[in-house]
Amino acid sequence: MIKKQLKEMSFLDHLEELRWLLVRSTVAILIFATVTFFISDYIFDVIIFGPKSPDFITYRFFCDLSHQLGFADSICVTDLPFIIQNIDVEGQVNILVWTCITAGFILAFPYILLQLWNFISPALYKNERKHAKLFIFIASILFFLGVLFGYFVVVPMSVNFFATFRVSNVVQNQFSFDSYIGMIKTSVIASGLFFELPVIIYFLTKLGLVTPQFLRTSWRYSVVIILIVAAIVTPPDVVSQLIVAIPMLLIYELSILISNIVYKKQLKKEGQIGS
Repeated sequence: MIKKQLKEMSFLDHLEELRWLLVRSTVAILIFATVTFFISDYIFDVIIFGPKSPDFITYRFFCDLSHQLGFADSICVTDLPFIIQNIDVEGQVNILVWTCITAGFILAFPYILLQLWNFISPALYKNERKHAKLFIFIASILFFLGVLFGYFVVVPMSVNFFATFRVSNVVQNQFSFDSYIGMIKTSVIASGLFFELPVIIYFLTKLGLVTPQFLRTSWRYSVVIILIVAAIVTPPDVVSQLIVAIPMLLIYELSILISNIVYKKQLKKEGQIGS
C-alpha cells in the first residue's frame, strides 16, 4: 500500500506538497506574529529585557544556590554594567518585526510539526502513521522545554558573562539593540531545536542513517563539544557550566536510548521476515 502511494506521487508531486507545507507554515507563523504584535510591549519590557535586570529569576536562583553550597556570593549577580542602544534609523522597526516573526515561529511550531508529519507520513507504515498525535505532542513538548531552557538558563548566563567581561576598564559595554536581540533569538531557537535531537535520531535510525553503536562511539566527542558550548555561554565557574551541560548530556543519552530501541525493533522485524 505504501509503495503504491509512493509510486503514485511523482517528484513534481512531492515538490508541490513541500511547497504547500512551506506556504501553510508561513501563514501560521505570520498569524501568530500578528497576535504577538499586539502584546509586543510585554514581550520586550518583561521577556526580552528581563535578563537585563539583576532581579531576574535565574540570577536569584543561582544566588540562593551559591549560599546553599557554601559559595557565599560568588555567583550572585548584583550589577549588569551595560546599556542597550539603537544605532540604525530603522533598527527598532526591523527588530520589532523580526521579533514578532520569531515569536510566531515558536508559537506555530506544533502546527509546523503537523504539516511536516503530513508530508513524511506516506513513507511510514500504517501502524506508524497512527502515532501522529503522540509525535506532535512529544516533539512540541521537547521544543518548548528547549526554548525555556534557552531563555531561563543560556540567555541570562550569556548576558551576565558578556556584560561583566572586560579587556580593560577603559572600555564600556554598550551593546547594540540588534546584537542583544540576536543573542536571545539564537540561544532560544538553538536550544529548542537541540532538544528535538531525540526525535531527529528516531527518524534517522528508522532510515538506517544512524545506529546506537555510532552514537555511543561518538559519545566522547559529543561530551567535549557540549562542555565547550557550556563553557562559552556561561561564566567561568563549574556550577554554571554543569547546569548548562547536564541537560544537554541527558538529551544526548535519551537519543541513544531511543535509537537503541528503534534499532532492536528493526532487527526483530528483519529476523521475522527472514524466517
